[in-house]
Amino acid sequence: MNILIAGGTGFVGKALTTYFTQNGHHMYILTRNAQKRESDPYVHYIQWLTVNPIEQLPSIDIVINLAGESINSGRWNEARKRAIVESRLQATNAIYDLITNMKQKPSVVIQASAIGIYGTSLDQTFTERNETTGTDFLAQTVKRWEEAGRRMEALGVRTVFMRFGIILGGDGGALPRIVLPYKWFIGGTIGQGNQWMSWVHMDDVIGAIDFSIRHKNISGPINVTAPHPVTMEKFGKAVANVLQRPHWLPVPSFVLKVLLGEMSILLLEGQRVIPEKLLQAGYHFSFPTIDQALANILKS
Repeated sequence: MNILIAGGTGFVGKALTTYFTQNGHHMYILTRNAQKRESDPYVHYIQWLTVNPIEQLPSIDIVINLAGESINSGRWNEARKRAIVESRLQATNAIYDLITNMKQKPSVVIQASAIGIYGTSLDQTFTERNETTGTDFLAQTVKRWEEAGRRMEALGVRTVFMRFGIILGGDGGALPRIVLPYKWFIGGTIGQGNQWMSWVHMDDVIGAIDFSIRHKNISGPINVTAPHPVTMEKFGKAVANVLQRPHWLPVPSFVLKVLLGEMSILLLEGQRVIPEKLLQAGYHFSFPTIDQALANILKS
C-alpha cells in the first residue's frame, strides 16, 4: 500500500514508519523540509504546506494525520497554546484540501486525537459513548481538532479518530522523564496519587492503527488506551518495582503547578478511559496491564 503520513518524524510517526515499511508498504511523509533526507526505497519525503504536494504523490491508499505541536515540550503561555491549536487545525485543513484534490480518494483517514477531550475526573469512567466535552484547554483543543477532521467524512472517506492516552515507549514521550527520578533513587508519587492515568504501550498504538485500517466497520472516535488504567500512585510503584528502586519521595501538587503552570494538568489530573470499541471489535492488546508494559519497555 501507499501510505501518506503527516507528523511522520515524531514519536508515533517514526514507529509507524518502521512498522509499515518492514511490512513492505511505501510511506510518503509530508514535511516542511524534504531536503537532505536519508534514502530509503520505501520512505519518501514530500514537501507540503509551502507547496502543493498533489503532483508529487502516487495514488494513496491510507492517510494518517499525526501532525501538531507537542503539548508537553514547554510551558503553556498564550503563544504556546495558540501554536498547539493552530498547528493541529492547519495540518488537518491541509490534509482535507489535499484529499479533496485527489482523483482517487484514500480508503481511510486515521486522524490523531486525544482522550483529553473528555475532561478530567477522579470518579467517572469514559468510553466512546460519552458525548460530553471538558471545559479545560486540552478538551477544547481536541474538540476543535476533531471537528476539523470530520470534514473528511463529507468527502466519503471513512475517518477514524484515534483518541490516544499517555503513550509509553522507551525512546520518547513522557515515560523517560517520569522514570528518571527513580533511576536517581528519588522517585515517588506525583501529586495526590489518586488521579487516573490512562496509558497505552507503543506496540498497541501501532496495533490499534493497523487494526483500524484493516477493519472497515471501525469509524469515528476510538479510545487508544490499555484496558486497565491505573492511578498515578500505582503507576509509580510499578515503575519502582520494575527498576528495583524505592518509591518514597512524593512530588507535591503545588511544586508542579509552580514549575509547569497550566501544563501541570497533564500530571496532576486525569481520566479513567476504557477502549470499549477496540475491545468489542476484537482487538487483543499485547500489553493490557501496566506491569507487563513497563517490564517490556524498561527491561529491554
